[in-house]
Amino acid sequence: MTELNFSKYSFRFKNSENKVSIFDTIRKKFVILQPEEWVRQHCIKFLIEEKGYPESLINIEKELKINSLKKRYDIVVFNTDGSIHLVIECKAPTIKISQDTFDQIAQYNMELNASYLMVTNGINHYYCQMDFKNERYQFLREIPDYKT
Repeated sequence: MTELNFSKYSFRFKNSENKVSIFDTIRKKFVILQPEEWVRQHCIKFLIEEKGYPESLINIEKELKINSLKKRYDIVVFNTDGSIHLVIECKAPTIKISQDTFDQIAQYNMELNASYLMVTNGINHYYCQMDFKNERYQFLREIPDYKT
């Protein structure tokens, strides 16, 4: 897999039927290792090991409805009160982050109302804080660490 712009993390892999899988600590199962999954798993490790977010507040690939269309978010981090703190959109390393990517996560966030957004292809990371009053987002250098 492509080397990503994250710290070096350790992962569990397994190989069956000529397919490599990686263990997802949030879903508690092995998932087929695709380029986007490689980025997603690095994001999970980044959240837990570097930002201090508890695994119990992280949710992966759940469905949501937007204008009666079924969509799936990549990663959501909850606050302890059940509100959504952070939404992360992961792309494969070969996918260029564009305005369309920001439009996609902004559309998801109209439903989710997260305080922070992150968009990454594993190489480039973008962090935003929502300004709901003015209906826009402000770019940040990084997302905040978890606060208990």
